[in-house]
Amino acid sequence: MNLVDRWVALAGPQARHIGAELDARYGEKHRRYHTREHLTAVLDRVDEWAEHAADPGAVRLAAWFHDAVYDPERADNEERSARLAGRMLADTDLPDETIAEVVRLVELTESHAPAAGDRNGAVLCDADLAILGSGPERYAEYAAAVREEYAFVPEDFYRVGRAEVLTGLLDLPALFHTPDARERFESRARHNIETELLLLRAG
Repeated sequence: MNLVDRWVALAGPQARHIGAELDARYGEKHRRYHTREHLTAVLDRVDEWAEHAADPGAVRLAAWFHDAVYDPERADNEERSARLAGRMLADTDLPDETIAEVVRLVELTESHAPAAGDRNGAVLCDADLAILGSGPERYAEYAAAVREEYAFVPEDFYRVGRAEVLTGLLDLPALFHTPDARERFESRARHNIETELLLLRAG
């Protein structure tokens, strides 16, 4: 099933135009990691962990929008993606409370720090960060793709900025919140991040 068909299966044929626009956004030429492949991986993880969500449908919708706006030269991509979600979903027959939840979840991917008991937030954040717990080769590919997205940033500045992002992740009490993700990925993700930090600081 291609991505647009997958969207239609979730949102209905009357919303196909939204799926087509989102598919096009994830296919933008400047993306190297935040691509259709990443979206597919996040959607697959949400499906895998849907039983842990209070509203799996809202989480799936949020997954579609979480990187819908992605400009590496800006710091407000999550906020802009959330606004886009609210605007586009307002033209559907979704209840207002569902749209508000989607907007909230997209905004949450800026911090990846869901509150205790936020089951929807836990599933979305875990799905988005699952790449951190991948094997060493896949993690290296991910890190390289992120660097490509920031090719306009000089190396010294990139190392400082990337290290700040990674340190912020390590400072979270937990990277993963659903039981399966925590068991499978927490330890390996922290090891991967610490390894990348060592490489960044080694220059």
